[in-house]
Amino acid sequence: MERSAEQTPEAEVGGGLSRGQIVRERLGDLSDVAADLELAVDEPMARHTTLRLGGPADLWARPRSLGALQALLARAHAAALPVTFVGSGTNLLVRDGGLRGIVINLGHLSDVARPDPEGAPGRVEVEAGASTGKLLKAAIAWELGGLEFLGGVPGSVGGGLVMNAGTYLGEFTDVVTEVRSLRRDGTLVRRDHDGCGFRYRASDLPPSEIVIGATLELTPRPRADVEADVAGLRARRREREPTGVANSGSTFKNPPGDYAGRLIEAAGLKGTRIAGAFVSPKHANWLVVERRSTTAATDLLALVDLVRAKVEEVHGVRLELELKVIGD
Repeated sequence: MERSAEQTPEAEVGGGLSRGQIVRERLGDLSDVAADLELAVDEPMARHTTLRLGGPADLWARPRSLGALQALLARAHAAALPVTFVGSGTNLLVRDGGLRGIVINLGHLSDVARPDPEGAPGRVEVEAGASTGKLLKAAIAWELGGLEFLGGVPGSVGGGLVMNAGTYLGEFTDVVTEVRSLRRDGTLVRRDHDGCGFRYRASDLPPSEIVIGATLELTPRPRADVEADVAGLRARRREREPTGVANSGSTFKNPPGDYAGRLIEAAGLKGTRIAGAFVSPKHANWLVVERRSTTAATDLLALVDLVRAKVEEVHGVRLELELKVIGD
């Protein structure tokens, strides 16, 4: 299924064709996988991030099968088209110029399975498009522990693997035994835990590949115990999470031995604003955006720069972004 977003003058590049239409033409015939491939030309990325900011993707693609994904990658590779992979957009800021080439989302590839509950009761297979909430819900139903930390981690499993998402209860590195990805030409790569290079809010999973799934090893645990830990984490998140605004969670990584939120607050930055972007008065490490405002990604990035500069001036610490920034 293909659709075209309403075109704007900025998307027109000559000859009456938008950037997205040109990209679609360069891909050629996709009729063999059309039933398993959702496409949208000149798709606003503001529709696909929790910050509700960002210019258009030339071509937005959501495959419904691994075969369709591999076919799309192979044709993009042959046409020398750039490819960007995005998850559910919970930790993502797209610049106002948008994204060139093809943007691929795996939201339709979201299975969670326990293939051998008798022989390998803790083994779980998950596709990258599954939400962290769906994965956690399955683990709770199967009375498996190890994923309690996901009670405080929104987003998709694929994005969570790439950034080794986690909370004080744990992180993906604690449960992953294998990660599977595709290269740009569609070939499959398998990596064991050590080959993933997991570390604090990062990994060595190459940005040139698209993570498609993982094998996890969990531990049998009473459902009531798992649910109690998850409930506690979610309550803690509700206490500190700003409401009524667009946000991406924590904006900066915690520096060694300290907390980004403490440093920002101590620098007197709570409530600091640029246009509709501001430092949350509720939690200083949440840089948020007023809903239904005319705020641009440029405004939020300017606020990021201001906060970084002030924290460095006051504390001598250069904050590192946890938020991923992409696009033109």
